[in-house]
Amino acid sequence: MRICIPVAEYQGLESQVYGHFGSAESFVMVDTETMAVARLSNGDREHVHGACSPLAALAGARPDAVLVGGIGPGALMGLRQAGITVCLAPAGTVASAVGLFQAGKLQQLEMPTCAGHGGPSGCHCSH
Repeated sequence: MRICIPVAEYQGLESQVYGHFGSAESFVMVDTETMAVARLSNGDREHVHGACSPLAALAGARPDAVLVGGIGPGALMGLRQAGITVCLAPAGTVASAVGLFQAGKLQQLEMPTCAGHGGPSGCHCSH
């Protein structure tokens, strides 16, 4: 399985899970069978707020799942329409998030966690 996780600074499996999908500097792609990692630059980082194109952000990569600290409605909808599972990951390392996902301990997202920068009190993004 291929899992993708947004990060602010790429450090392989020790990268910290970033709090917002669309504004992440890059993504860590993890092959859960081999734990091999690859860095993907965010190809859509400079998008207008609310207009994130998640597949452009992932540079055309098609992971099976994306683990996020936060995500807006457009990105969530785009990923889900592409058949990609999106789960909420706690703060911590990519390795920890992957382990929690493999253990079935991460919640699959049905609703976005962020409605806007400086947004509602329910926003859990770190931006």
